Amino acid sequence: MRRNWPWVVIIAAYLAVGTLYAIHTPAWQVPDEPAHYNYIRSLAEGRGIPVMEPQDYDQSYIEQLTAERFPPDLPITPLTYEDHQPPLYYLLATPFFRLCAGDLLPLRLFSVALGAVVVAMTLAIAQEVFPQRPGLVWLAGGLVAFLPQHTAMMAGVNNDALTEALLGLWLWLALRYLRGAAHPAVLSVVLGALLLTKTTGYVALPLTLLAAGLRWRRGGFSWKQTLRQLAWLCAPGLLLGGLWWGRNIALYGWPDFLGLLRHNAVVVNQPRTVEWIAREGLWPFLAGALRTTFRSFWGQFGWMGVVLDARIYLGLGWLSALMVWGACWQLSESLHRGLAPRHRDALTLLGAAALITTALYAGYNLTFVQHQGRYLFPALPALALAGAVGLQRLAEKRLAVVTALLLAVVIVTIGGVGLLRGDLPLWSLALTGAAAVALLVSGLLPRRFAPALAGLLLAGLLALDVWCLFGFIVPLLA
Repeated sequence: MRRNWPWVVIIAAYLAVGTLYAIHTPAWQVPDEPAHYNYIRSLAEGRGIPVMEPQDYDQSYIEQLTAERFPPDLPITPLTYEDHQPPLYYLLATPFFRLCAGDLLPLRLFSVALGAVVVAMTLAIAQEVFPQRPGLVWLAGGLVAFLPQHTAMMAGVNNDALTEALLGLWLWLALRYLRGAAHPAVLSVVLGALLLTKTTGYVALPLTLLAAGLRWRRGGFSWKQTLRQLAWLCAPGLLLGGLWWGRNIALYGWPDFLGLLRHNAVVVNQPRTVEWIAREGLWPFLAGALRTTFRSFWGQFGWMGVVLDARIYLGLGWLSALMVWGACWQLSESLHRGLAPRHRDALTLLGAAALITTALYAGYNLTFVQHQGRYLFPALPALALAGAVGLQRLAEKRLAVVTALLLAVVIVTIGGVGLLRGDLPLWSLALTGAAAVALLVSGLLPRRFAPALAGLLLAGLLALDVWCLFGFIVPLLA
């Protein structure tokens, strides 16, 4: 407990700010929240698991509701376009609906509690990969806990919270399995729960095959032993998933075992990528997609209608770039020196999780215009761990000084271009300069101050969480 007290502080702080979001975010102002709520209501009222029907999606009515901020005279009952979703989250939420007579807040707090599991699983994954680096562990956990958009999503009624909690649990168990500390059947049960929660959790299916291959390479199993391990890893989970798939085939016909073909046929007025590109052109479309993805990863609230001040995004852009820069340096040096088996397996498994999640996001956007960074959140444990590694690497003196000098060059370049144009970008210069100074301070201070600097960063993100809620969400959506 003495060693892991930052875990308690981070989870407690997350629960506090998550509760604030659940209480103060106006009703239905979390993406798709009404449709998820109506799924739970169907179960609570004894109508059973809903079936996706042609009348479940009305784009014009959704636009009217969001434009008028969900006025009381416009009911949310027609919003049932999440009826294709697997049922596990909604079944678990149904008792809260019944006990509290359908009140929205208890359902939101249920999701907040699941979000605390996501944070705890990120901490556990980081601990499994770097057991001798506690500062790195709680930095990774804090990056997940205080990411504003993630906090907002975990404080809404949706199945993302359970999906991320189960996927984090599966990844932690998989890392332990690779060193012989977890039984494959346990992973398979968690896999089955993921298959019954949301299709974004299906990333665990290819990862299961990867985990079996890594264990075979590391453990020296024969092919017969590997096949037995693979059966334990897959069979119970696929049996659980098969219950849902069989139901969908009976309702929607083959091959629509996920219900997604029915869903795609129903949401006929949802913006399509091909039409968008034809109207705007490819490069403007891609530039807008990248900009919106970045913004909505960090914070673009409501139904994507509340954007933050551009200066906040600029600061977050520098933070993101520096994390990537430091992580790339660390990865290059680690590959050059050689990785320990624990780190090699973690890099393979977590890297694959991030790549598959990103590929699924890109694939979804080939059909629908859904440039929402929250779809990358299943990869948050991997992304946060990479970000924490990058920040710690940047705090080392040589790289910190070199990076600060590079930022000084950027400042001179931006300033020179601004003077030539007669439009000096003061905020860009100030934020770039602040990043350079912070790097110099972190690199030149004795190493014993590193935890304090990491704590200051997390405190800043926590303050940003609160600012986003009371400075943007409440005044612009209430």
